Parts: sequence; structure tokens; C-alpha cells
Amino acid sequence: MRALVAYASRHGATAGIADRIASGLSAAGIDAEARSVGEVDDPQAFDAVVVGAAAYMFHWLKDATRFVKHHRDALAAKPVWIFSSGPTGTDLVDEKGQDIFEASRPKEFPELEKMIHPRGERVFFGAWDPDAPPIGMAERFVKKMPKAAAAIPSGDFRDWDAIDAWTAEIAAELQDESQ
Repeated sequence: MRALVAYASRHGATAGIADRIASGLSAAGIDAEARSVGEVDDPQAFDAVVVGAAAYMFHWLKDATRFVKHHRDALAAKPVWIFSSGPTGTDLVDEKGQDIFEASRPKEFPELEKMIHPRGERVFFGAWDPDAPPIGMAERFVKKMPKAAAAIPSGDFRDWDAIDAWTAEIAAELQDESQ
């Protein structure tokens, strides 16, 4: 069984999550590799696919969305999972009392679900370094607004235990099917 973990990442945090998922699948006996969506010509060569991207302002990175739309037929025909990283901090509920992961769910997920029917999805905490050079208009805007930048929790908040647990669920499902 071969698995692809395709990702779109701006500053590397989502790439780190994808690498961790691929490593966990490999440790479970599944031939897995993590690749940027821009490096994947055709997911047909894989038996299963996990696609993840960073989310900014409630939207998945466009490269990941384009990847899924371009390969929708191939992805819909195999086991596929999707994930997002983005919220920073450790609060599990937002200021309105909503589950932070549900509130941070990318707006593209409902459309992608209809298109490729993923077996599961997750939103993971991400990382933010306020000293990193800004990429994209939203980050440049935040840099110019010191109060806005100060309101965003900075640091690495990726929950490796949650990522490993989800990876183990995926691995178990794939192992059950390959027997």
C-alpha cells in the first residue's frame, strides 16, 4: 500500500505536519511520502491520499484547493483524508464559545467533501512566527497593524499527540482494507 501526504504550506508548519503523518504511516508499515502539492503530477500512483493545507482567514491555501479540484476524479476513487492547520494558541473555544476547530474549519471543506468524499477531516493548531517575513497580502496587512499582530498568539502550537492519533486512525483503516 502506497500513501501520499500532499500539502500546501507557507512557512513550513503544515509541511511539518505532513511529514509527521507520512512518518507515522510509514512506521505502521505503509509506504508513505509527503510532497508539496506542486510536486505531485498524478496521485494515481498512490493507493491512498491525505491532503492538507494551512488556512488563513478561514480559507485553505489556493494551491491545495486547485490540487484537489484538478485531481478530483482520482481522489474520489480512493481513500482520502483532508486536514488544515491554522488556529494558533491553546484555547479550545473562541470568544463566542464555539469549538475552535469547528470555527476554524476552512470554507472550502463542504465543497471538497462533495467532490472527493474524504473519509475524515481534521483541523490542527498551527504555528506563527511574527518575525517571519510576510507572505501574501493578509500577512503584510497584519505586519502593518501592530495591534492586530499582537492579538495573534505567536509560537508553535502544533499538537503532535493529536496528529499522531489521527495518523494511527488512518493507518488502522488502511491496514484493515489491505488484509
